Amino acid sequence: MKSIRRPESRYATQRNHIIAKKLVHTAERTLRGIGLEDLSGIRQRVTARKDQRARLHSWAFAQLSAFVEYKARRAGVPVVHVDPRNTSRQCSECWHTHRSNRIDQARFVCHSCGVVLHADHNGSRNIAHRADAVWQRGAVNRPSTA
Repeated sequence: MKSIRRPESRYATQRNHIIAKKLVHTAERTLRGIGLEDLSGIRQRVTARKDQRARLHSWAFAQLSAFVEYKARRAGVPVVHVDPRNTSRQCSECWHTHRSNRIDQARFVCHSCGVVLHADHNGSRNIAHRADAVWQRGAVNRPSTA
């Protein structure tokens, strides 16, 4: 295990750099900002089954977030952190929030308006709406639209 830990760590770091670079480049090219979930303290808040704990604690989201932030700062792209609560349970169309909206890991079906989306797509739309609300309130300089 020790012999593969370091190469695996370097690989994850490299992938996070590549992902962050693409995110920031796209935001810069399209004159938009980046909205991220504030996942600080997630390990304390989330409970996982024993067989999933190793996967949960090996997530590199903090590193990816740090890479996105410093690359965005260098490029002049605003970054906003939003509350992650219920982003996967809330409908991005009608805002109805319920635990049963999330059918399984991949599917989201709103029991109020009937919209069917991929769960990650629905969650990302909710994050985008929340980030836009922060920019509307003026808490962060909103990216210009040309």
